[in-house]
Amino acid sequence: MIDETGNNQQAPRDQVWRKELKKRITARERTGIARISMPEVEASERVKSNIEVNRGITPEMAIREAQRCLDCADPECIKGCPVQVDIPTFIKHIEAGEFLKAAEAIKKDNVFPSICGRVCPQEVQCEARCMYTTKLKKESVAIGYLERFAADYENQSGHIYTPEIPENNHIKVAVIGSGPAGLAAAGDLVKYGYQVTVFEALHEFGGVLKYGIPEFRLPNDIIDREIENLEKMGVLFMKNIIAGKTVTISDLKQEGYRAFFIGSGAGLPNFMNIPGENLNGVLSSNEYLTRVNLMGAAKPDHDTPVFHGKRVAVIGGGNTAMDSVRTARRLGAEKAMIIYRRSFNEMPARKEEIRHAQEEGIEFLNLHAPVEYFANGNGHVNRMRLQRMELTEPDASGRRKPVPIPGSEFDIEVDMVIVSVGVSPNPLIPQSLPALHVSKWGTILVDEERMQSNMEGLFAGGDIVRGGATVILAMGDGRKAAKGIHDFLSGKKEM
Repeated sequence: MIDETGNNQQAPRDQVWRKELKKRITARERTGIARISMPEVEASERVKSNIEVNRGITPEMAIREAQRCLDCADPECIKGCPVQVDIPTFIKHIEAGEFLKAAEAIKKDNVFPSICGRVCPQEVQCEARCMYTTKLKKESVAIGYLERFAADYENQSGHIYTPEIPENNHIKVAVIGSGPAGLAAAGDLVKYGYQVTVFEALHEFGGVLKYGIPEFRLPNDIIDREIENLEKMGVLFMKNIIAGKTVTISDLKQEGYRAFFIGSGAGLPNFMNIPGENLNGVLSSNEYLTRVNLMGAAKPDHDTPVFHGKRVAVIGGGNTAMDSVRTARRLGAEKAMIIYRRSFNEMPARKEEIRHAQEEGIEFLNLHAPVEYFANGNGHVNRMRLQRMELTEPDASGRRKPVPIPGSEFDIEVDMVIVSVGVSPNPLIPQSLPALHVSKWGTILVDEERMQSNMEGLFAGGDIVRGGATVILAMGDGRKAAKGIHDFLSGKKEM
């Protein structure tokens, strides 16, 4: 439950309990324990279906990994978490074998531990701030694995922790978009006592969690279960409603909504504007993954069309590119390639995703860029021209720029190209609100402390503000916006 200051009401740490755990194993013994490895499905098996690659850790593995935690006096790992989970406390509960208490401790700050434990880049957030990483120069505590374990244990036990919800104050708040930002905002707003309704444009809830992330990384039943928990908390959900099109903010105001959170994401794909990009067989990663993940194009009982390429090239080096190329491999691609204009060192995808792709037979053409696509007699792409690239010396920011190598062009055969070079914000809501301040990129401009726009009562967060970021950063935005909305509705700050 959240108090009037917007802080989680948590019981103070039981110092006796924590000290007793520390006595059992000395700091020297803890630092001598090797980090666990995540059990995985063999590549030869997993490429045949959408089975989840990471299998999860056992209770014995979880306790052993939790024993590595030094329970620092000033835990930097918490500072590295965008939603400020009390990481040492939940890990100590795991060490003590109190797995349900661990899940409860996480859910005081993060309503989606099953999701974040799977897709958040802990290696550059909480784990990057772990003392093992910063001081001891060893592998960090596997915080992400432990978070997933606690959440999965709770789900399998059937004893699901639901935060205490105050009496409904009947003040209506609208959340536009059911992606991670919107869901996180809704979860905190209902804890403040508001009557919260989430409006979703698509026919299923979850936003990018559903349409953008394949089930081999994030199974749909995990997402559905987290949303069901929000419904138990009192959040209302309405689908097939396109805010800015079928309903406007003005319409919702007339229905009694007094504040709004915009979390409509960044679903507008970017292209490279090179010759042949409009050919059949050349499409965006957004369209490809949405057809497969949300609309069931890979399932025999669904009639959503999608081309099953045999020689597939994916342009880009981020997580979405990895998701796309690994999906193509599962749909029967005999040759599936990543085309990326920089080297492996600059590739923004998670290292785990790159490794999984390599294990699954994905080919990497780094330091290459497409310059033109060609078609067969039916107008379908059958060939692409690549140019070799090289990196300049680092500039003032330390970034090395890719530049073409003259005369290095060559052609390769392809029958499908998936472009994954970034996204732009959903333009519908900004277009429907002429007074709303937006950046030159179409993102909504907000006060970063409260996620408040220039329009009274309207807040925003996630990709519609950031232009494309991680699940956990979007959730952090949603939580900050919920606090900002509460301050606004309770008259604590002037608008």
